Amino acid sequence: MSRRYIEEILRARVYDVARESPLEKAARLSDRLGNNILLKREDEQQVFSFKLRGAYNKIYSLDDEARRRGVVAASAGNHAQGVALAGRELGVPATIVMPTTTPAIKVDTVRRLGGKAVLFGDSYDEANEHALSLAEETGLSFIHPFDDPKVIAGQGTIGMELLRQHADPIEAIFVPVGGGGLIAGVAAYVKHVRPDIRIIGVEPEDAPTLHAAMQAGRRVRLKQVGLFADGVAVRQIGKETFRVAKDLVDEVILVSTDQICAAIKDIYDDTRSVAEPAGALAVAGIKHYLSVHEMQGRDLVAILSGANINFDRLRHVAERTEIGEQREALLAVQIPERPGSFLRFCRLLGKRSITEFNYRYADQRQAQVFCGVELREGAHEKEHLIAHLQKKGYSVVDMTDNETAKLHIRYMVGGHAPQAVNERVYRFMFPERPGALLDFLSGLSRGWNISLFHYRNHGAAYGRVLVGIQLASAERKAFESYMQELGYSYTEETDNPAYRLFASGG
Repeated sequence: MSRRYIEEILRARVYDVARESPLEKAARLSDRLGNNILLKREDEQQVFSFKLRGAYNKIYSLDDEARRRGVVAASAGNHAQGVALAGRELGVPATIVMPTTTPAIKVDTVRRLGGKAVLFGDSYDEANEHALSLAEETGLSFIHPFDDPKVIAGQGTIGMELLRQHADPIEAIFVPVGGGGLIAGVAAYVKHVRPDIRIIGVEPEDAPTLHAAMQAGRRVRLKQVGLFADGVAVRQIGKETFRVAKDLVDEVILVSTDQICAAIKDIYDDTRSVAEPAGALAVAGIKHYLSVHEMQGRDLVAILSGANINFDRLRHVAERTEIGEQREALLAVQIPERPGSFLRFCRLLGKRSITEFNYRYADQRQAQVFCGVELREGAHEKEHLIAHLQKKGYSVVDMTDNETAKLHIRYMVGGHAPQAVNERVYRFMFPERPGALLDFLSGLSRGWNISLFHYRNHGAAYGRVLVGIQLASAERKAFESYMQELGYSYTEETDNPAYRLFASGG
């Protein structure tokens, strides 16, 4: 298997459009981690990601008749740009089906590169089904984003380059994983030439496509995936990519949104470039790996796979970076409701900076505050601080890893609402398109009273909403049946401590 891909990779036609991307040392990160961290800079390709390699190699391999008819692909991002560019360079008409939620800048980029952008559906899955239908109806060649040997071979040229660029021993290569085309191609080449090098996949915790398949020993279709790292938000690893990866990938690491945000900042500090969340996965994986495995002076390579990030998302990234670096703790602290309480509390924090402080009067005895505190020594310092506050008589709940607290509650601390009886709280994600919020609210207007609502645009393809609904016991089943019918991803948060402490109804 590996030998066949070696031949495909060596013959891959990619350099008509791709450049041999540099392999650069991340000096600041290397010094901090005590190892030699190298970045394979695929963000420097002309479409700011590695995807043009596989797309061009696949389209180049088509016969004259297939090229004349044209190609079709489904993508909301990097694959779309790669196919459009390849089509323009080869004179092949390229149709790209993109979800209606795709940001305008990505649609405009596809059109600027000569592709025909067709907007269809709210999700990648719907866009992909439409693209497959177009291929069948019109005879267009479907260009798969990852599950195709020619695409895999095109991505595998990255592995060929980095071994040529770095002849010294390499401990491990860390590769972001979505559908698996990149890691399959890199692993096929590297393991054939240098089998001693570990190949480590990195995925978001909420999109463990390859991780789940490795554990099960077969491909698994995830019920849903997180959308923060949208470049790898794939529900099922490819059939061919898994066939390759299951034998050649040594390990798969899962990282959190906060860890990804911290890695984006690490990359910026060293390169002054802003990676997209999927592009920063490998760096987040290296940091996680070194937190578990003690080693010094080793050479570790991270494939920086892309830099197509919406500017609007940078605010969200910046907010989560300090937590990802374990430089901030979010705490819910109960303090006495009397003059001087806040001053005493601040004195107990010592010289640590307070990054935020949210408070609302609730009763005459106790006050509940939502507090962000600067950390200088990581998680150990946080545990010490919590123990110190508890020893002084304060009730403390750690909110640092509470997603609802970080996404919603910290921005809406306003006190309890005892008059909001029978309140149930749900966290939703819905497609972010013009009018989506109005459609969402209209869908809830079936006699149920909304008692709490928080929505914040994060510059992503999906909006995130926290909603409180007043539901008598007899109404809950009907409401949740309606939620299933509506089809939005949701989680009940009524028992979440962040809600209970700061915003609960009666």
